[in-house]
Amino acid sequence: MTCETVCSAPSAAFTTLGCKVNQYETQRILDSFEERGFAITEFNRPADVYVINTCSVTETAERKSRQMVRRLARQNPEAVVVMTGCYGEMARIKGEVVEEATLVVPNPEKLNTLDHVMRAYPELARRVESALPPPPRPAGRTRATIKVQDGCNVYCSFCSIPYTRKVMASRPHTEILDEARRMAERGFREIVVTGVLVGDYGPRTGSGGPDLAGLLRMLAAIDGIERVRLSSIEPTQVTDALLRAFAEEPKLCNHLHIPLQSGDSRVLRAMNRPYDQDFYLRRCEAAYRMLPDLAITSDIMAGFPGEDRAGFEATLHVAKAVCFARAHIFRYSPRPGTPAAGMDDVVPEEEKESRSHELAEVCRETQQRYIGRYLGRTMNVLVEGKSREDGLLSGYTENYIRALFTGGSHLTGTVTPVQLQEPTTDGARGEAMDSFQPEADIIPLTLVNASLSR
Repeated sequence: MTCETVCSAPSAAFTTLGCKVNQYETQRILDSFEERGFAITEFNRPADVYVINTCSVTETAERKSRQMVRRLARQNPEAVVVMTGCYGEMARIKGEVVEEATLVVPNPEKLNTLDHVMRAYPELARRVESALPPPPRPAGRTRATIKVQDGCNVYCSFCSIPYTRKVMASRPHTEILDEARRMAERGFREIVVTGVLVGDYGPRTGSGGPDLAGLLRMLAAIDGIERVRLSSIEPTQVTDALLRAFAEEPKLCNHLHIPLQSGDSRVLRAMNRPYDQDFYLRRCEAAYRMLPDLAITSDIMAGFPGEDRAGFEATLHVAKAVCFARAHIFRYSPRPGTPAAGMDDVVPEEEKESRSHELAEVCRETQQRYIGRYLGRTMNVLVEGKSREDGLLSGYTENYIRALFTGGSHLTGTVTPVQLQEPTTDGARGEAMDSFQPEADIIPLTLVNASLSR
């Protein structure tokens, strides 16, 4: 790589596979490159450096991670292709080599990716120092993610994350609040609080301050932040104190993503999940009772070893009883080195696929049932911009219903009252209103026929 006396800055592009924690970490890595002087470009364009933040939560995620590395290497054979993230770490642990990756950054070191690149490729550092500064990137996003905790010590029998993110650590609350204030100054209106095991946030894992409920209350008090949304939280960590915080703080979004994985208590034991069907249902019922407008979304697995038809029926039962507003459904795939990978009574692939389709159909029905409760109501929508499908303005209600409606671009970034009028595939179309009109209290959801136990 050579450079004239005055040249343009080297370019860097970034892509993420996997969870919101990965998305947050990618943004932090991107920010460090931008602050150093790199020109940030889209990952589907030529770049001098590509950074791929990979995922290993499923076999499909690992395959996509490898494919992305190879695709970007083909896109620009002269580029530096950096692989980091959970699959990159798992590949290091297993001694796997992805030849197209010119640099692998260990997962615990991923936020220092820039330093690794500069040490390995000093010519890039020279180019940055001699380059004209790149033009500033336009703002415009309305939602920012903040990671408050890292590491997992649950060791679910199917999951590799505790091996790739071993250290349990909470960030100091002062650091998190300062970051949130900077986000507010940059125009972000919603903060998404995320972590690998976010419910473990607190003094026990090094925060030196409040627990998760206390942190959420502090974030809600920041001027300029109009919404605080919590990312995925384990059922055992949906405490009454957390629910009270949501009930008492208007800025906390009425939305909890509570992974189910299986609705069958026997399968949950085999998964090493620290709850059973009855516990999950009782926690959801308590949440609905305290938060009548609450949306519960979930992750559900189909085809774990030993899951028979009765076990799968138990999962269908829980999905219907809770009335999930959305669900991420995936087929079990063995993670090398995990206890489940050596289990007998493997479910055939065609049966996994059949069950995942059946479960997806049930969850589409529960989503439509949930959305139907709000048709005719006026809901506050944080407007994110125009949708790609039809050019209508698009945004989300506090309880995570996607709303489409007509309006000018000046509404982007504002919280606008929208009357929801008709359902769409994953939300509702509606009409912007001049002002928010308080509705009569909605009747809390109650769990339907929730007495099944297996």
